[in-house]
Amino acid sequence: MFELNNLKPARGATKDRFRVGRGQGSGNGTTAGRGIKGQRSRSGGSGAGWFEGGQMPLYRRIPKSGFAPPNRVPYQVLNLADFERFDASETVTPDTLAAMGMVSGRNPRVKVLGVGDVNAAFRVSVHAISASAREKIEAKGGSVEILPWSRTGRTDG
Repeated sequence: MFELNNLKPARGATKDRFRVGRGQGSGNGTTAGRGIKGQRSRSGGSGAGWFEGGQMPLYRRIPKSGFAPPNRVPYQVLNLADFERFDASETVTPDTLAAMGMVSGRNPRVKVLGVGDVNAAFRVSVHAISASAREKIEAKGGSVEILPWSRTGRTDG
C-alpha cells in the first residue's frame, strides 16, 4: 500500500557511502585518499573559503572607489512646483503624498525644495524643508511643521 511511512528508494537507486581509512585490505587505508603530507591531508586543513594560496586575493586586486556612509537616511524630494496637484485647503503630509503616488516606501522621509512657486496658502507637514521653500510657503500665508522621524516610523520615541 502507498503510504508516507512506507516510502523508500527503488532497489539500486542508492549506494552506501565509500568508507575510507578502514585498513590496508580495503584499498583505501593509510592516508585514506588524502595523499601524503600537506595542509589538505590534515584534519581541519581545508582553509578559509576566500584564501587563494598566498596569491594576492581578489578583494585586494580589484579597484575600490567611493564611500557609502552607514547612517545615511535618504530623503524623497518634492518641489514646490509639485504642489499644483493639491487643493489649497489640503494639508500636505507624507501620508497624502503617498496616497497620490508622489512618494513611496513604508516610512518615507520627505523633504520639500524651493523649485517653483506656490499659488495658495498650504499647510505643510514634512520631515525637512529648504529655507527658500519655507519662505515661499509662509509668504503666501501658509504654515510649515517639521515632523520627527525614526527608522521604525514611530514618532513616540
